[in-house]
Amino acid sequence: MLATIVFTDIVGSTKQAAELGDRRWRALLDQHDGMVRRQLERFRGRYVKNTGDGALIPFDGPARAIDCSLAIRDGARQLGLEERVGLHSGEVETLGNDIGGIAVHIASRVAELTGPGEVWVSRTVADLVAGSGIVFEDRGAYELRGVPNPWQLFSVLR
Repeated sequence: MLATIVFTDIVGSTKQAAELGDRRWRALLDQHDGMVRRQLERFRGRYVKNTGDGALIPFDGPARAIDCSLAIRDGARQLGLEERVGLHSGEVETLGNDIGGIAVHIASRVAELTGPGEVWVSRTVADLVAGSGIVFEDRGAYELRGVPNPWQLFSVLR
């Protein structure tokens, strides 16, 4: 199945959890997760997996995946959190309620490189939304851990 994979990650979550304590951190995460689920309903994404301080979310369209990623980032800021988001489009394997495949790993690696409050995409995603009005900044070529060859990455400006 072809999908655009979104990986989100709350920046500095361990430090914030330590500062807030377990109960207050859990309450903040519950607010965050509710916000993410509302955005997924709005943009027709599917919540596959909670990664503890982030999520794995496939979409059937890259423009909606980008729009949802920006909404999640903005919603996190309203909660006092910084989110980093990475996206890649490719073939995925369905594994029960989960998904897997190299495309999932690439999206995860893109998210690892993304700075606080940023949404980065692979060239594949940028090429797929050409003409959509979404604006990107070329961030250069990167080696993605465990993935062959350099990958051209872009930050979303809109």
